[in-house]
Amino acid sequence: METAKLRGIHVPLITPFTADGRLDRAALEKLAHGVLDEGAAGLVALGTTGEPGALDAAEQAAVVGICARVCAERGAALLVGVGGGATRQVAAALQDVTPGATAALTLVPPFVRPGAAGVLAHFRELTAASPVPLVAYHIPYRTGQALDAETLRELASVPGMAGVKLATGAVDPEVVALLAGELPPHFAVLGGDDVVLPPLLALGAAGGILASAHIATARWVELVDAWQAGDVARARELGHRLSRLAAALFAEPNPTVIKGVLHARGRIPSPAVRLPLLPANAASVSRALDLAVSTG
Repeated sequence: METAKLRGIHVPLITPFTADGRLDRAALEKLAHGVLDEGAAGLVALGTTGEPGALDAAEQAAVVGICARVCAERGAALLVGVGGGATRQVAAALQDVTPGATAALTLVPPFVRPGAAGVLAHFRELTAASPVPLVAYHIPYRTGQALDAETLRELASVPGMAGVKLATGAVDPEVVALLAGELPPHFAVLGGDDVVLPPLLALGAAGGILASAHIATARWVELVDAWQAGDVARARELGHRLSRLAAALFAEPNPTVIKGVLHARGRIPSPAVRLPLLPANAASVSRALDLAVSTG
């Protein structure tokens, strides 16, 4: 299985709904092209930001199909979210990942807290079964399972692992140790906590999977480029502004504020989300809009 290194900004697309709650396929396709036009390296279909648990099977298939077609047309990377906590369940779901996907994004097993050895065994089983490389989604404040740097480096050595989406909520010592250590050349460390992506890039992360990159996509791409070019002054200044924007976009449950901003800018037909989410309040959307304007 060929594993090409993932780099740059990957946008986990929201799922646009019409005012009466139906999937808006045309808006999704337009949004996908829009973020790629601004320099995003790829798309994530059925990430958390896309409300996959609120979509039925036909809607999920439509979302993946649209994203796959756009990525194929544009030569962009496509990651597909594959959920579930039981190893056999996830292994079976991976068999249905759309042909041509760059990788599947799948959680460190949530809720069961299997320990480091169990996490490694889980991913070894999945990579053996998967037709595409995997990116582990490490988000311990949702899964309940923390992993140390040694475990993450061992995960990187598992054949078929393309990277990890790090969303630990902070730049903690384990993250610093991971980025400071030797990793296989194909294994990408991608930031997944939008507010702390700038320091992760400074430490050597290859890019990010960022819901905030729906907004000011080109500036997020510029941030990655600045760090990789060694333009520290520009990267710091831009990183500070983008972190403030990200904080505003996550002031309410994701993706409610992002949808509010996209709707206010005329990029999606409605800010609608599906229960248990509720639309963001006007003050949160207004604050994020102001910061988006000042960020450029």
